[in-house]
Amino acid sequence: MLQCVLLDDELLALQYLKLLCEQIEGVEVVKAFNNPEKFILEKDTLQFDVCILDIEMPAINGLQIANLLTDKKVIFTTAYKEYAVDAFDLDVIDYITKPVQKDRLEKAIRKVEKLTRETKPTSDFITLNSEKGKSVINTNDVFYITVSEIDSRDKVIYFTDDSHLLIKNSSFEKLQELLPLNRFCRINKREIIAMNCVNYYSHDEIVSKIMVDGKPKNFTIGINFRSSFLAQL
Repeated sequence: MLQCVLLDDELLALQYLKLLCEQIEGVEVVKAFNNPEKFILEKDTLQFDVCILDIEMPAINGLQIANLLTDKKVIFTTAYKEYAVDAFDLDVIDYITKPVQKDRLEKAIRKVEKLTRETKPTSDFITLNSEKGKSVINTNDVFYITVSEIDSRDKVIYFTDDSHLLIKNSSFEKLQELLPLNRFCRINKREIIAMNCVNYYSHDEIVSKIMVDGKPKNFTIGINFRSSFLAQL
Protein backbone atom coordinates (compact mmCIF):
# COMPACT_ATOMS: atom_id res chain seq x y z
CA MET A 1 0.00 0.00 0.00
CA LEU A 2 1.45 3.33 -1.11
CA GLN A 3 0.89 6.03 1.51
CA CYS A 4 0.55 9.58 0.26
CA VAL A 5 -0.17 13.07 1.55
CA LEU A 6 -1.85 15.75 -0.54
CA LEU A 7 -1.28 19.50 -0.51
CA ASP A 8 -3.19 22.14 -2.45
CA ASP A 9 -4.37 25.51 -1.20
CA GLU A 10 -7.47 25.33 -3.44
CA LEU A 11 -10.00 23.29 -1.48
CA LEU A 12 -12.01 22.05 -4.48
CA ALA A 13 -8.84 20.94 -6.27
CA LEU A 14 -7.70 19.17 -3.10
CA GLN A 15 -11.01 17.35 -2.70
CA TYR A 16 -10.92 16.30 -6.36
CA LEU A 17 -7.34 15.04 -6.04
CA LYS A 18 -8.26 13.06 -2.93
CA LEU A 19 -11.21 11.50 -4.78
CA LEU A 20 -8.96 10.44 -7.65
CA CYS A 21 -6.38 8.91 -5.30
CA GLU A 22 -9.08 6.92 -3.52
CA GLN A 23 -10.07 5.40 -6.87
CA ILE A 24 -6.56 4.10 -7.59
CA GLU A 25 -5.80 0.62 -6.32
CA GLY A 26 -3.00 0.38 -3.77
CA VAL A 27 -3.09 4.03 -2.67
CA GLU A 28 -3.89 5.28 0.84
CA VAL A 29 -4.36 9.01 1.48
CA VAL A 30 -2.80 9.58 4.90
CA LYS A 31 -3.83 13.23 5.12
CA ALA A 32 -4.84 16.13 2.86
CA PHE A 33 -3.71 19.70 3.55
CA ASN A 34 -4.88 23.01 2.08
CA ASN A 35 -2.35 25.03 4.08
CA PRO A 36 1.36 24.61 3.22
CA GLU A 37 2.53 26.03 6.55
CA LYS A 38 0.42 23.52 8.47
CA PHE A 39 1.85 20.72 6.34
CA ILE A 40 5.40 21.83 7.18
CA LEU A 41 4.59 21.72 10.89
CA GLU A 42 3.14 18.21 10.68
CA LYS A 43 5.23 16.52 7.98
CA ASP A 44 7.75 14.96 10.36
CA THR A 45 4.97 13.32 12.39
CA LEU A 46 3.43 11.58 9.36
CA GLN A 47 4.40 8.32 7.70
CA PHE A 48 4.11 8.59 3.92
CA ASP A 49 5.88 7.54 0.73
CA VAL A 50 4.93 10.35 -1.63
CA CYS A 51 3.67 13.92 -1.45
CA ILE A 52 1.36 15.08 -4.26
CA LEU A 53 1.25 18.85 -4.19
CA ASP A 54 0.47 22.04 -6.06
CA ILE A 55 3.26 24.48 -6.90
CA GLU A 56 1.58 27.88 -6.88
CA MET A 57 0.55 28.51 -3.26
CA PRO A 58 0.63 31.53 -0.93
CA ALA A 59 3.42 32.12 1.61
CA ILE A 60 5.50 29.14 0.46
CA ASN A 61 5.29 27.39 -2.89
CA GLY A 62 5.53 23.74 -3.80
CA LEU A 63 9.10 24.02 -5.10
CA GLN A 64 10.26 25.26 -1.71
CA ILE A 65 8.36 22.48 0.07
CA ALA A 66 9.86 19.84 -2.22
CA ASN A 67 13.30 21.01 -1.12
CA LEU A 68 12.30 20.10 2.44
CA LEU A 69 11.23 16.57 1.45
CA THR A 70 14.65 15.17 0.66
CA ASP A 71 13.76 11.66 1.80
CA LYS A 72 10.30 11.53 0.17
CA LYS A 73 9.07 11.16 -3.38
CA VAL A 74 7.23 14.12 -4.89
CA ILE A 75 4.60 14.53 -7.62
CA PHE A 76 3.66 18.05 -8.68
CA THR A 77 0.21 19.07 -9.92
CA THR A 78 -0.07 22.57 -11.34
CA ALA A 79 -1.84 24.69 -13.93
CA TYR A 80 1.45 26.40 -14.82
CA LYS A 81 3.64 24.57 -17.35
CA GLU A 82 6.48 27.07 -16.94
CA TYR A 83 7.49 25.41 -13.66
CA ALA A 84 8.38 22.13 -15.37
CA VAL A 85 12.14 22.76 -15.68
CA ASP A 86 12.46 23.87 -12.05
CA ALA A 87 10.41 20.88 -10.92
CA PHE A 88 12.60 18.31 -12.63
CA ASP A 89 15.74 20.03 -11.37
CA LEU A 90 14.48 18.87 -7.96
CA ASP A 91 14.42 15.26 -9.21
CA VAL A 92 10.69 14.85 -8.61
CA ILE A 93 8.87 11.74 -9.81
CA ASP A 94 6.40 13.47 -12.11
CA TYR A 95 4.82 16.77 -13.12
CA ILE A 96 1.09 16.73 -13.90
CA THR A 97 -0.71 19.70 -15.41
CA LYS A 98 -4.19 20.56 -14.16
CA PRO A 99 -6.93 19.58 -14.54
CA VAL A 100 -5.58 16.26 -13.25
CA GLN A 101 -6.85 13.18 -15.10
CA LYS A 102 -7.14 9.86 -13.29
CA ASP A 103 -5.11 7.86 -15.84
CA ARG A 104 -2.32 10.45 -15.78
CA LEU A 105 -2.24 10.43 -11.98
CA GLU A 106 -2.22 6.63 -11.91
CA LYS A 107 0.74 6.58 -14.30
CA ALA A 108 2.66 8.81 -11.88
CA ILE A 109 1.66 6.62 -8.92
CA ARG A 110 2.96 3.52 -10.71
CA LYS A 111 6.31 5.27 -11.20
CA VAL A 112 6.51 5.77 -7.45
CA GLU A 113 5.63 2.12 -6.84
CA LYS A 114 8.33 0.97 -9.24
CA LEU A 115 10.99 3.10 -7.56
CA THR A 116 9.81 1.92 -4.14
CA ARG A 117 10.14 -1.71 -5.20
CA GLU A 118 13.65 -1.10 -6.52
CA THR A 119 14.87 0.55 -3.32
CA LYS A 120 13.01 -1.46 -0.67
CA PRO A 121 15.19 -4.00 1.18
CA THR A 122 13.90 -7.50 0.56
CA SER A 123 13.87 -10.58 2.75
CA ASP A 124 13.04 -14.11 1.70
CA PHE A 125 11.34 -14.86 5.02
CA ILE A 126 8.21 -13.41 6.62
CA THR A 127 6.35 -14.38 9.81
CA LEU A 128 2.54 -14.68 9.85
CA ASN A 129 -0.15 -15.89 12.23
CA SER A 130 -1.44 -19.18 10.89
CA GLU A 131 -3.80 -21.92 12.03
CA LYS A 132 -0.73 -23.63 13.50
CA GLY A 133 0.57 -20.55 15.36
CA LYS A 134 3.42 -18.29 14.29
CA SER A 135 4.69 -19.53 10.92
CA VAL A 136 7.94 -18.51 9.23
CA ILE A 137 7.40 -18.58 5.48
CA ASN A 138 10.02 -18.70 2.75
CA THR A 139 8.53 -16.42 0.10
CA ASN A 140 10.53 -18.22 -2.60
CA ASP A 141 8.20 -21.18 -2.07
CA VAL A 142 4.93 -19.22 -2.39
CA PHE A 143 2.86 -19.78 -5.53
CA TYR A 144 -0.19 -17.63 -4.79
CA ILE A 145 -2.40 -16.34 -1.97
CA THR A 146 -6.18 -16.31 -2.01
CA VAL A 147 -9.14 -15.44 0.21
CA SER A 148 -10.37 -18.25 2.46
CA GLU A 149 -13.73 -19.67 1.40
CA ILE A 150 -14.71 -20.04 5.07
CA ASP A 151 -13.82 -16.58 6.40
CA SER A 152 -12.80 -13.72 4.09
CA ARG A 153 -10.65 -12.24 6.86
CA ASP A 154 -8.38 -15.27 6.51
CA LYS A 155 -6.12 -16.05 3.56
CA VAL A 156 -4.72 -19.29 2.17
CA ILE A 157 -1.13 -19.48 0.95
CA TYR A 158 -0.48 -22.11 -1.72
CA PHE A 159 3.08 -23.29 -2.13
CA THR A 160 4.90 -24.61 -5.18
CA ASP A 161 5.04 -28.11 -3.64
CA ASP A 162 1.18 -28.28 -3.63
CA SER A 163 0.92 -27.72 0.14
CA HIS A 164 -1.06 -24.83 1.64
CA LEU A 165 -1.36 -22.88 4.89
CA LEU A 166 -4.28 -20.94 6.38
CA ILE A 167 -3.27 -17.43 7.51
CA LYS A 168 -5.50 -15.97 10.22
CA ASN A 169 -7.06 -12.50 10.06
CA SER A 170 -4.66 -10.92 7.59
CA SER A 171 -5.58 -8.33 4.95
CA PHE A 172 -4.10 -8.24 1.48
CA GLU A 173 -2.75 -4.78 2.29
CA LYS A 174 -0.78 -6.18 5.23
CA LEU A 175 0.52 -9.07 3.15
CA GLN A 176 1.63 -6.74 0.37
CA GLU A 177 3.63 -4.70 2.87
CA LEU A 178 5.45 -7.84 4.06
CA LEU A 179 6.02 -9.57 0.72
CA PRO A 180 8.93 -8.54 -1.54
CA LEU A 181 7.20 -6.01 -3.79
CA ASN A 182 9.14 -6.88 -6.93
CA ARG A 183 8.20 -10.55 -6.68
CA PHE A 184 4.48 -10.53 -5.88
CA CYS A 185 1.48 -8.74 -7.34
CA ARG A 186 -2.17 -8.50 -6.40
CA ILE A 187 -4.05 -9.32 -9.61
CA ASN A 188 -7.69 -9.13 -8.46
CA LYS A 189 -9.75 -8.65 -5.31
CA ARG A 190 -9.13 -12.23 -4.16
CA GLU A 191 -5.59 -13.19 -5.18
CA ILE A 192 -1.89 -12.32 -5.01
CA ILE A 193 0.46 -14.21 -7.32
CA ALA A 194 4.22 -14.79 -7.38
CA MET A 195 5.48 -13.11 -10.55
CA ASN A 196 7.98 -15.87 -11.27
CA CYS A 197 5.05 -18.28 -11.64
CA VAL A 198 3.61 -16.33 -14.58
CA ASN A 199 4.04 -18.24 -17.84
CA TYR A 200 2.11 -15.95 -20.19
CA TYR A 201 -0.88 -13.65 -20.05
CA SER A 202 -3.61 -12.03 -22.13
CA HIS A 203 -5.71 -8.94 -21.53
CA ASP A 204 -7.58 -10.46 -18.59
CA GLU A 205 -5.97 -13.82 -17.81
CA ILE A 206 -2.70 -15.27 -16.53
CA VAL A 207 -1.58 -18.79 -17.37
CA SER A 208 0.84 -19.93 -14.69
CA LYS A 209 3.76 -22.35 -14.74
CA ILE A 210 2.21 -24.43 -11.96
CA MET A 211 0.27 -27.53 -12.94
CA VAL A 212 -2.94 -28.50 -11.10
CA ASP A 213 -4.48 -31.86 -12.03
CA GLY A 214 -2.29 -31.95 -15.11
CA LYS A 215 -3.30 -28.48 -16.35
CA PRO A 216 -1.79 -25.00 -15.87
CA LYS A 217 -3.44 -22.98 -13.11
CA ASN A 218 -5.14 -19.90 -14.62
CA PHE A 219 -5.90 -16.57 -12.92
CA THR A 220 -8.13 -13.63 -13.79
CA ILE A 221 -6.59 -10.16 -14.00
CA GLY A 222 -9.03 -7.65 -12.50
CA ILE A 223 -9.57 -4.50 -14.55
CA ASN A 224 -8.45 -2.28 -11.66
CA PHE A 225 -5.30 -4.34 -11.11
CA ARG A 226 -4.05 -4.69 -14.69
CA SER A 227 -1.87 -1.57 -14.75
CA SER A 228 -0.01 -2.51 -11.55
CA PHE A 229 0.52 -6.05 -12.91
CA LEU A 230 1.94 -4.73 -16.19
CA ALA A 231 4.19 -2.32 -14.27
CA GLN A 232 5.91 -5.27 -12.58
CA LEU A 233 6.73 -7.16 -15.75
